[in-house]
Amino acid sequence: MSATHLQDAAPSRRSAFLDLVSRRPEIITFIILLAICVAVSVINPAFLQPSSLVDIGRASVVMGLFALGVFIILAAGGIDVSFTAIAAFTMYSMTLVVKDHVPDMPIALVLVLATAGGALLGVVNGLLVHHLRVPSLIVTIGTQYLFRGILLAFIGTVWIMSLPTQMGAFGRMPLFQFESGDGRTITLPFYFLVLPAAALLTWWILSRTLMGRAIFALGGNASVAERLGYSLKTIHIFLFAYAGALAGLAGIIHAAANRQANPFDLVGSEINVIAAVVLGGARITGGTGTVLGTLLGVLLIVVVNSVLVMVGIPSTWQRVVVGGFILLAAGFFMFCQKKNN
Repeated sequence: MSATHLQDAAPSRRSAFLDLVSRRPEIITFIILLAICVAVSVINPAFLQPSSLVDIGRASVVMGLFALGVFIILAAGGIDVSFTAIAAFTMYSMTLVVKDHVPDMPIALVLVLATAGGALLGVVNGLLVHHLRVPSLIVTIGTQYLFRGILLAFIGTVWIMSLPTQMGAFGRMPLFQFESGDGRTITLPFYFLVLPAAALLTWWILSRTLMGRAIFALGGNASVAERLGYSLKTIHIFLFAYAGALAGLAGIIHAAANRQANPFDLVGSEINVIAAVVLGGARITGGTGTVLGTLLGVLLIVVVNSVLVMVGIPSTWQRVVVGGFILLAAGFFMFCQKKNN
């Protein structure tokens, strides 16, 4: 092959790669995640031990459920910051109900009621967003304070250190167990299965249903979506109910995993979750993103949180690192778009 052909081929390959990344931005997330894992495993080989990987999987469940809810709203051009308040509300309320009134309630019913409670609070968000005609960020900031205020003022502020038996048992139920080299028993909990199940359901809704097409149409252009016959009220209610249901489920799992119910829990974790979704390739403006990208973004945040201490970097640098990743990813995505225009 001549030198001229080689010179022509290089820009062509670069252009093809940039085009691929602009269409599938989660590729960059995967590359960053892979690079971090390789670098950390070289610095500290303990990172590749099964116990470390199980810890990462366990830590991804609650954030992953939150992120799937945030993603589906971002895809429609909205944003929700009330999901942690919904999770805390349903977690603490259900724990009190089971502990004080229905101690024999099956754990399956606890999970269903928590999910339904979260969905109901999400419906409140959806109705307010639709009827007030103001940005969902403003609405959900308001409902975040509203839900937390009701929880702390009328339901309780006491830290429940001893969970009902069935909730504690659910948090300890193993999917599989093994012994590490130092004799410790490592357990991947059964509740880990909730995350892939929720991811598959979210993918199916977005990829295989009319509602999924309506969500992306709304994120692309709300006026066009309405002219195409989509009911914006129905979409808004579904979006926020679905995100609320995932938040309610995540709240119960959080309590069961930590074996305690603290009404002040989860405050401040909203930014990490939104960062994970954005790093996964979803745009704040809506109309784009994938479930796979969202899960990769969650893994990236969880891995960064896990490895900073492992390699000797203070955990206070976590936000600096995550912020840097967001800025780099945003800059690269914009660069790809400009090159393809």
